[in-house]
Amino acid sequence: MRAIWKGAVSFGLVSIGVKLYSATEEKDIRFHQVHREDGGRIRYKRTCSVCGEEVTYDDIAKGYDIGGGEMVILTDEDFADLPLTSSRAIDVLEFVPAEQVDPILYNKAYFLEPEGAATKPYVLLRDALIDSERVAIVKVALRQREQLATLRVREGVLLLNTMLWPDEIRTPDFGFLDEDLKVRPPELAMASSLIDSMTGEFEPDVFTDDYRAALQEVIDAKVEGREVVQPEEVEEAPAAAVDLMAALKASVERAKAARGEQPAGRGGGGGEPTPISSARSAQKAAEKKAAKAPAKKTAAKKTAEKKASEPAKKTAAKKTTAKKAEPAKKTAARKTAPRKSA
Repeated sequence: MRAIWKGAVSFGLVSIGVKLYSATEEKDIRFHQVHREDGGRIRYKRTCSVCGEEVTYDDIAKGYDIGGGEMVILTDEDFADLPLTSSRAIDVLEFVPAEQVDPILYNKAYFLEPEGAATKPYVLLRDALIDSERVAIVKVALRQREQLATLRVREGVLLLNTMLWPDEIRTPDFGFLDEDLKVRPPELAMASSLIDSMTGEFEPDVFTDDYRAALQEVIDAKVEGREVVQPEEVEEAPAAAVDLMAALKASVERAKAARGEQPAGRGGGGGEPTPISSARSAQKAAEKKAAKAPAKKTAAKKTAEKKASEPAKKTAAKKTTAKKAEPAKKTAARKTAPRKSA
């Protein structure tokens, strides 16, 4: 890496000499504009709109349009007189908790390397930031512009994050913010369930730039003179669903399937119940229980009636048997009685 800036971190009365390195790099595939017929590079000339002459970089100045066709021209001397007190210094203003800095303010990132004998105070500031669990708010001048920035620690190195100024952040002004839209509790519960089913640990290396890889494959195929292999089609985004709950439920099932979990209602139960599924299961159980209760009462009633009727039937059967036995008894008595002599 090549240092793009040299200066010092001003930490109270301590000065720490540092070199600044760009911490990021773009991986976009760059193209030149060429003539389609012969591949010749397209060149642009810097010409003056007034006299039509070609202008070199040495003759180019900065102009500010004040409207009405008038232009204020600023030279290098005008910029040199600006009060950039932090032109070669990173001035620490205060230390704040990292969570208080809105990520929308972050712009570009730079590594800081200690220079010369500044290693000891550099390590001291680094360890103090780690111990305090805070970031330093600083001011620094880069490319003739004063910028607000933070100093924090990443992988044992001080990282400078330049920030946008608060008045550079736009205020969202959209019509739906004034609409009175109500989200139903079941929808919110299902959305929360979807978030839970898609929750994981962030691992940046897992994600890749599929478009750049496919474009590089096309370029390599062109260079080698082989057939260009069409990249796999990306799965189309589902169409907007009319039923929001149905879309949320389908999303939960798909997220679970992607994680290898058994979807609910298939096979053996399928993972943790969601708030909605738990409520529905409880409702179904209550309805089933309520439906069984009358049936049980009816069966019990029939059983009781049956039990109550059995003694009556037995008594009636005994009477009938006794009644049938009476003629037999009379006949037997007649046979047993002695005959009178003539």
